[in-house]
Amino acid sequence: MATTVSVEGPLKVPCYQGRVGRTITDKNIRDFWRKHAALSKGRGCYVFGIRTGGGLTPGYVGKATKLFKQETFAHHKITRYQRFLVDYQKGTPVIFFITAAKKKGAPNSAHISQLETFLIHVALALNPELLNIKGTKVEQWAIVGVLRSKGKPSKSAQQFKKLMKIGA
Repeated sequence: MATTVSVEGPLKVPCYQGRVGRTITDKNIRDFWRKHAALSKGRGCYVFGIRTGGGLTPGYVGKATKLFKQETFAHHKITRYQRFLVDYQKGTPVIFFITAAKKKGAPNSAHISQLETFLIHVALALNPELLNIKGTKVEQWAIVGVLRSKGKPSKSAQQFKKLMKIGA
């Protein structure tokens, strides 16, 4: 049986707005978990991003095999997100949670890791400046007109994309 996951978000990440920049404080984190307590005990993956002008840009993909509350805003992850924030003068910081289905016992860490790798590859295609360190090696192959290539796709490539629902 396939593991299923659900998505929650985008949820606004509260920030302290200073005179020349913004940061995520401990109080912001406490406020976030107070507002989204139901998600705090979930496990799975999460994606930090920013909403600007109607678009969304991923900045960091993480996984939580313990609890989202324990791992999402851990110090080493906050430092990456802070770094992402300083590159955007405007925009709303957001987070998505991709939660593994609740089952008895420990979560399936292998499935969560596979999901994280997949999400990193998708996010990296959208944002080459993604702040993840692991799993960001760019593939050295492409399918002309379909994947990781430039230029107008041929009719065959367009039909293949349609068949495989790539870019749909």
